[in-house]
Amino acid sequence: MDLLLSFFFIIITLLFVHVPTSVLAYDDKYDECSAPLQCGNMNISYPFWGEDRSEYCGYPGFKVDCNSDVPEINIAGRNYRVLKIDSPSKKVIVAIQDYWDNNCPKNSGNSTLNFTIFDYSPDTRNITLYFGCPVMSSPNEIWAYRFNCSPVETNSNTANYFITYTSEYFGSCARNVQFSVSGSTIQSIERDPMSANLNEVVRNGFGLQWYANNSLCDSCQQSNGLCGHDSDNSEFICYCTDQPHPYVCPNKAKGNLSRGVVAGISAGSAAVGIIAVVFVLMIIRKRRKIAAQTKTRDLQTLPTSNGTTSTTTTSFSQSIPSYPSSKLDLERGMTSTYFGAHLFSYDELEQATHNFHPSKELGDGGFGVVYHGELKDGRSVAVKRLYENSLKRVEQFMTEIEILTKLRHPNLVTLYGCTSRHSRELLLVYEFIPNGTVADHLHGRNSNSGLLPWPVRLNIAVETADALAFLHTSDVIHRDVKTNNILLENNFRVKVADFGLSRLFPTDVTHVSTAPQGTPGYVDPEYYQCYQLTDKSDVFSFGVVLIELISSLEAVDTNRHRHDINLANMAVNKIQNQALSELVDQSLGFERDYAVRSMVTSVAELAFRCLQQDREIRPSMQEVVEVLKGIQDEHFRTQKPEVVDITTDDAALLKNAPPPISPNSPSL
Repeated sequence: MDLLLSFFFIIITLLFVHVPTSVLAYDDKYDECSAPLQCGNMNISYPFWGEDRSEYCGYPGFKVDCNSDVPEINIAGRNYRVLKIDSPSKKVIVAIQDYWDNNCPKNSGNSTLNFTIFDYSPDTRNITLYFGCPVMSSPNEIWAYRFNCSPVETNSNTANYFITYTSEYFGSCARNVQFSVSGSTIQSIERDPMSANLNEVVRNGFGLQWYANNSLCDSCQQSNGLCGHDSDNSEFICYCTDQPHPYVCPNKAKGNLSRGVVAGISAGSAAVGIIAVVFVLMIIRKRRKIAAQTKTRDLQTLPTSNGTTSTTTTSFSQSIPSYPSSKLDLERGMTSTYFGAHLFSYDELEQATHNFHPSKELGDGGFGVVYHGELKDGRSVAVKRLYENSLKRVEQFMTEIEILTKLRHPNLVTLYGCTSRHSRELLLVYEFIPNGTVADHLHGRNSNSGLLPWPVRLNIAVETADALAFLHTSDVIHRDVKTNNILLENNFRVKVADFGLSRLFPTDVTHVSTAPQGTPGYVDPEYYQCYQLTDKSDVFSFGVVLIELISSLEAVDTNRHRHDINLANMAVNKIQNQALSELVDQSLGFERDYAVRSMVTSVAELAFRCLQQDREIRPSMQEVVEVLKGIQDEHFRTQKPEVVDITTDDAALLKNAPPPISPNSPSL
């Protein structure tokens, strides 16, 4: 007993000596991070840092320079002026510093982003500046706007123009530069071309969404903590008044307590607690000792069958299993994340979608209905509600989360989070992509909008191929490539979506055997016949997408002639028979524009290679990307590209290629 009391007094001494010191040390960081950085006329807080605000109060890549009246930030090597920060929506409005006072800066190139921490807002669009171009007589016919450099140029034989898309009409200009601007600004100019002013376009800036452990920061702030970054471990940290915590503060009521009060309460509470524990232990120990002595005496005198007494030794053990106290505990988990994805509660998403009201439906497919919703923090989201909570659906649910949390690419849709697999329904939460799908614009509800001229379609092909090539280098096969799964932002930037059928591909095998899954009209015929899935299965599906972009026709249409029901078969036959013009959407200018004709023909030849039955003949997705970019670069560089004659050797190769699968094949 004396030893126990001595131990008790040692603990009390250490407690009063050390606890206040640690509390005060942590409070220093809490106090520093609670004060926003005054930069120009802005109060800047997490994830931004710089000047008198330490890096541990922010996030890597968000350092701001406050030397001028307006804060500046460097993104991927280029300086931007910070015009506005909206922390609740995780959005910042920036403008390119190089063009702020000078329309023609030296050594300026295309703007890029660090897509691991930034992405363009839905309202953002691209413009292209063309320098040293021949003077055009009627530039507004193709939405071109003239601008001057500073000082004003004196050469009357050349001019500078900016347009809202990249165009082959400016192939003879000296150089071009592309960067992002506000979509609303561009729309106002297109409505009133006389108001076009490059300086105004630049100074209005454009929006960026930031990603700096957003969901973790929201949870931290809700617990009265301050978001920060642990540079030693490269992890998120939540600064609280007692000490830093990995995710949230344990008690929300500490925020307004001073450091002295926190230290005193902490030390006093701990001391009282230890005193109480010691006395309880002393009482329990004494009672057990008395009970053990009594029990020993009783056992020593137990009668046996022959009437004598014997000593009996008894040993007991008890194991109490630990179960979650409620279903809510299962949904929240230990860290409120699942494969690194934020866990949303079912009630939160039900409220965001107005109880999954039919008016909020964005579309449906083979696996579930997608709803538009708005979270409490103001973010617009797309919520996928899976049809059933079966074992197979759970597997697809987990696959999509695992893939999307590991991979980030500017042309892959971003996963914000999900519900737990133990939730009453399986829900996935994505960024909301506002401009519909490629299918909508080609042959759906927006097909008559005229918003997909050939340059836009070619760029869609390039960005989609680039995203698929990235998946393949990451050992992922999409398995459901189709125009309904290619989403478009307002600036027609591609976001490939729907990874429910995707498969993580082993690196040490050439294929995996699996039952064919996918959408009729896009399924690789060899995959269907041999049950062997490879990355070339995605290549075949992408070949169908290329033909859709060329023709504006659906992959499967039972109203067409029975030999043409399947678009892949129809396309192969038309190309082999040198009847490409019968396949191409005539609104693209195939017959009247030699540049469009040449590009479409080259893309059709590439699609033909993708649609071969033998997967060994098909190109890799990386080769597809290189060919498409070559087509794009070649024809944007010159106004007079060589017209491809499909009666040459390449056409002969196409004509002698193996015939396509029968339109009556069960795989279709």
